Amino acid sequence: MKLIADSGSTKTAWCLFDANNHKVIITQGINPYQQSEQQIADILHQELQHALPENSIIEEVFFYGAGCTPEKSPIVQAAIRSLIHEARIYIGSDMLGAARSLCKHETGIVGILGTGANSCFYDGENIIKNVSPLGFILGDEGSGGYIGKRLVGDCLKDQLTDNVKKMFLEETHETAATIIQKVYREPMPNRFLASLSPFCARHREEPSIHALLIDCFQQFFIRNIYAYNDLNPTLRTINFVGSIAKIYEQELTEAAESLGYNIGTIVQTPLEGLYEYHK
Repeated sequence: MKLIADSGSTKTAWCLFDANNHKVIITQGINPYQQSEQQIADILHQELQHALPENSIIEEVFFYGAGCTPEKSPIVQAAIRSLIHEARIYIGSDMLGAARSLCKHETGIVGILGTGANSCFYDGENIIKNVSPLGFILGDEGSGGYIGKRLVGDCLKDQLTDNVKKMFLEETHETAATIIQKVYREPMPNRFLASLSPFCARHREEPSIHALLIDCFQQFFIRNIYAYNDLNPTLRTINFVGSIAKIYEQELTEAAESLGYNIGTIVQTPLEGLYEYHK
């Protein structure tokens, strides 16, 4: 049997399969930048172990996750080894998981647009180039956090119409004071800002909101995807993983086409594609 994991900070989706069957298991998120080896091992023993068939023999584990850099991957590997002793264990980044899910064994450019953002140029097996996303303060263009940050800034600086600003404050039940508190003085401000982005989906027909969304996605291409032109200037189709890419497919497509790109496949999660890649 084989076991694949697509892991984020909030949840981990596992796919256990053999030649005849497959089963999806959900546990809490795993991120070696936020959790120790023991904490990760505890999650595996408490939440994954009971979901595995008794006496099952797992020969290979493919774990793709947020925070799985070369420096942190050994933490995840050791935690998995504490539960699954004999398997060959491979650890990769969530970006590599997205690329393998969408492109399989073909060359391609892949983006992740969720709470955060990322991108890469993939050669059919490995990531050849990755523009650092830099997080929601310095980068993450096109992400839910970035859209929320732009929305808040434009509202509070009166860049949007009075009607849109009024709707935003009424629907979110926020004030300038509570927004400042949550962004500058409370933990996980990127998640808070991303939680405001659905306002844009509800009011995407408003001209000012439409323009904001187009600009956010154009910035993603300009500040990230342009960097891959030197590797293959004729490759103009971009594939995406993530909830923001899925929700705003229309605006993302418009932004891409305005800059000479096409949108290929968009999926909310990479697990199904990873199952196809590894089976």
